[in-house]
Amino acid sequence: MRSVLSGLGVAFTAYLAAAALLWTSPPAYWLLQVTAVAFYLVTTWVCIFWQVHPVERPESAMRPLGERSLLPGWAAVLALAVAAIVPSASWVAAGESARLANYATWSLGAVGALMAIVMVRRRPWVAWSGVALAALAAAAWIGMPAALARGVVGAILWVGLAQLISWLVDRAAHDTARLEELQREASQWLASQEGVRRERRTQIQRALAVAGPVLARTIETAGRLDDAERHLAGIAEGTLRDELRGAGLLDDEVRRALSAARERGASVSVLDEGGLDVLSSEERAMLRAELARLISESVSQRLYIRAARHDEIAVTVVGRSAQGEGEDIVDLWHEFRRPADD
Repeated sequence: MRSVLSGLGVAFTAYLAAAALLWTSPPAYWLLQVTAVAFYLVTTWVCIFWQVHPVERPESAMRPLGERSLLPGWAAVLALAVAAIVPSASWVAAGESARLANYATWSLGAVGALMAIVMVRRRPWVAWSGVALAALAAAAWIGMPAALARGVVGAILWVGLAQLISWLVDRAAHDTARLEELQREASQWLASQEGVRRERRTQIQRALAVAGPVLARTIETAGRLDDAERHLAGIAEGTLRDELRGAGLLDDEVRRALSAARERGASVSVLDEGGLDVLSSEERAMLRAELARLISESVSQRLYIRAARHDEIAVTVVGRSAQGEGEDIVDLWHEFRRPADD
């Protein structure tokens, strides 16, 4: 698309310049006319083809809609010089008797086309200043009514249309970028929901594996369970409670350690309040491995495991056991500290 538009720009400006070189009788100062045309063409083609790094924009959609690089400052000054010099040079070259000839007024349309290019290259103030300079020169040489009839109005319309198109393209790019952002957020939300559903299915399958046999046995005996079966039902209940209240603390090793602690008759309470949310996956794996080891080695009658949102402590493990006179003592206290920030 850039090549096509650049080619159209070159062809159109060359057509306008050719109007300045077509005459039935030569202008008074034909060499000045040729120099002005050459100056115009060189400047115009520099403004078309000279590329610098594209204007940085957060909208990634600008690339599909077509990047427009910022016109260098020196090229913008060169375009202003054309708007200020070429029209007057053409009227001087034409002579007093031929100031309304096509080869004398060609510069009004030519400057309008150049300033439209400058506008597209993101130099709006330069573009409007160039149109104003050409209009003032035309008013001084041939009068404002003739200037309006011979090209000033067209130049204003071209630059205004270029600015409008630029604004519409930028607006479309902004809307497209916003749509991309919304689509990305929707995809992330769908992915998170899929993860939640997958985790829920996993928890349901685990719950059925743990509680299914106990429930089936309870239904089979109409609730009349012996002591061993009641003990197994209590273990299943505690295991399900761990899955619901402390899933973030659990992995296979921790689950086995908790099950072994309940098998020996300990009462275990697991509560995850988000204490592991800020830890990396490697840090969580290390903490769970240490937690499983600690639970396996404990002899406490009651274990309380809590992961709280604390600035320094990630997980706290407390073990209590009954003393001879019915009083409880704390026989286990361990805190897993958060890794220090680098």
